[in-house]
Amino acid sequence: MNSNRSFQYKHAAAIVVVAAVCFFASCSEKMEKVEPVQDRAKTPSLRANDVKTVVSDSGVTRYRINAKEWLVYDKAADPYWDFPKGLHLEKFDPDLKVDAEIKSKYAIYYTARKLWDLRDSVHAMNLKGENFETKRLFWDENKQLVYSDDTITIKQKDKTIIGKGFESNQALTKYTIHKVMGMFPVSE
Repeated sequence: MNSNRSFQYKHAAAIVVVAAVCFFASCSEKMEKVEPVQDRAKTPSLRANDVKTVVSDSGVTRYRINAKEWLVYDKAADPYWDFPKGLHLEKFDPDLKVDAEIKSKYAIYYTARKLWDLRDSVHAMNLKGENFETKRLFWDENKQLVYSDDTITIKQKDKTIIGKGFESNQALTKYTIHKVMGMFPVSE
């Protein structure tokens, strides 16, 4: 009987020690003070990392988006999505074939205006395999128009065109370069 009581006391003592350690360990952690949100328009309502998503409109898949970071500012006067670490976007035609592809190191999408503002090492490719490179590119979904005022380089199979200012349909298949600065044949 004494050995049974000794066993119970040892277990009770062990439980008290464990409880005390847990209590003091949790009390020693510093509580972080969280400041209240001052301006909801400047605070993202959603923050997501390593995003791979598909965007649909009326049940039809329109885009595939890959981004390291995606911030949603839906309380801003002009609501927008911010992609501070870049974006890879693919646009699908009604048959779910990629009809345009765009990459950039930074991007903003103004949701109400349906306007993309892509910046820093913008690269786009169309169905013909033509590559478009510029520092800044806008894509207005409402007008179905892609445009830029910056220098643009278009690499085609047989030549490279460099120009300043550019306008195109959103599939990047019918375009105008405002000021052609040079055309260079590509040798095979």
